[in-house]
Amino acid sequence: MADDSAIMKALAGVAGPDGKTPLPQSGAIGGLTQRDGKVYLSIAVDPARAAELEPMRAAAEKALRATPGVAQALVTLTAERAPGAPAQPGAKAAHAPRPRAPESVAGVKNIVAVASGKGGVGKSTLAANLAVAMAAEGWRVGLLDADVFGPSAPRLFGLKEKPKVDRSFIVPLEAFGVKVISIGLLIEEEAPVVWRGPMVMSAITQLLREVAWGELECLVVDMPPGTGDVQLTMAQSAPLAGAIIVSTPQDLALIDARRGVAMFDKVKIPVLGIVENMSYFVCPKCGTRSDIFAHGGARHEAEKRGVPFLGEVPLDMAIRETSDGGKPIVAAQPEGPHAESYRAIARSVIAQLEGKPQRAAPRIVIG
Repeated sequence: MADDSAIMKALAGVAGPDGKTPLPQSGAIGGLTQRDGKVYLSIAVDPARAAELEPMRAAAEKALRATPGVAQALVTLTAERAPGAPAQPGAKAAHAPRPRAPESVAGVKNIVAVASGKGGVGKSTLAANLAVAMAAEGWRVGLLDADVFGPSAPRLFGLKEKPKVDRSFIVPLEAFGVKVISIGLLIEEEAPVVWRGPMVMSAITQLLREVAWGELECLVVDMPPGTGDVQLTMAQSAPLAGAIIVSTPQDLALIDARRGVAMFDKVKIPVLGIVENMSYFVCPKCGTRSDIFAHGGARHEAEKRGVPFLGEVPLDMAIRETSDGGKPIVAAQPEGPHAESYRAIARSVIAQLEGKPQRAAPRIVIG
């Protein structure tokens, strides 16, 4: 662990936002924390200059990584400008700049978002098993856990070691044929992530672009629930091939699922389909089936919206036990009926991706 004076000395060689003042004296450092050799630094900048100041962020991260006692470093740009303030002191109001089209991620052919309108519907379990199932179908697959505030991938994949850094790129861990990266691999399991929205968006962009993914047919992105900053960041940062919406059958969950579908429609990202999770429960003792959360709601919603219905996944203790045990059921029981449910979903997604030309990244203007 490096002491704070060594860290500040390293950062003194990096010019702040004005291009002249050393970063520690610039007043732009918004926060600095370190834990177990990992350093997290936030730099407050005008959001209109975020792209312009990316070299400064990269230089600060490089300086930190070269500091003795620092094993890993993550530097984010945060926006602290007061609402309504001009982009620069004395600047006149201007039309919003045209957003740049998102750039592809090197080596990654398809990026698929797994999303849900609300939490608690089993989205992360679905994303993990989908990734393992796609790998089982012969695809080279990665999984990005973008649920920064509630990362699940380390537990779902049984991963505990910290990723290494090779030439400024984070090397993802691998389990069950899937390359995995998550903020949960960079912090302690019980450590809270107390970040503002801009910090989250910067972190997601770095986890997307500063990871050595290699050559992948598909990168599965486990999105946080809802329709907020991370979803928009992903839509703006990378050309998503499509999105999968996960819902349970009951009306309350379907209301939120509709919002998810509508959000992706609005940003011109195709919905590859809807999955009905926790679709039914079969008693392991008597074999009686119970539709605990009703049944068929997601199928009807898919039909109503004109999007594919990808399938049903039951509520079952084996899925929960294997997930908690760090081995997704597609890997733990590959010949079982539940694994086949996930593999059928994977085959449907693969067929859609193979049947479509690469789409242009969406251009998003938020008024």
